[in-house]
Amino acid sequence: MSTEILTQASSRRLYSPEERARRDATIWTTVQGVLAPLQFLAFLISLALVLRFMATGLGYEAATISIIIKTAFLFIIMITGAIWEKVVFGQFLFAPAFFWEDVFSFAVIALHAAYVWALVADWPAWEQMVIALAAYAAYVINAGQFLWKLRMARLEGTS
Repeated sequence: MSTEILTQASSRRLYSPEERARRDATIWTTVQGVLAPLQFLAFLISLALVLRFMATGLGYEAATISIIIKTAFLFIIMITGAIWEKVVFGQFLFAPAFFWEDVFSFAVIALHAAYVWALVADWPAWEQMVIALAAYAAYVINAGQFLWKLRMARLEGTS
């Protein structure tokens, strides 16, 4: 029985023909395609600055600014991604095709928000950076989820 369930789940297409047409026609697909690599670039720069601060104690301000920029990208991409899901799937979040990616995105957002809270609450710098690193680890997992879905969509499009 579990094999049957797995077969049904794996045979489920990521997009129906109508959803694929809406995905390909909407400007929000392009917006996501532009924002995602920009967010990743912001992440790489920020990660380097955070690790530099943690290793040397230097550059707290630069690391902090970079985390705020990365967090802003995250919130923008989440809002535009919700709009994309509404256009493509008819609901703002938790469309079946992206349910678990959306669930984990909320964990990523919560960790980034926890960092902002720690910053505003004036927690010690080291603790702020640890929270940022936890947020970044979650972001990497979530980005991997979305890259996997992108690959699945490309493979689905070629079959």
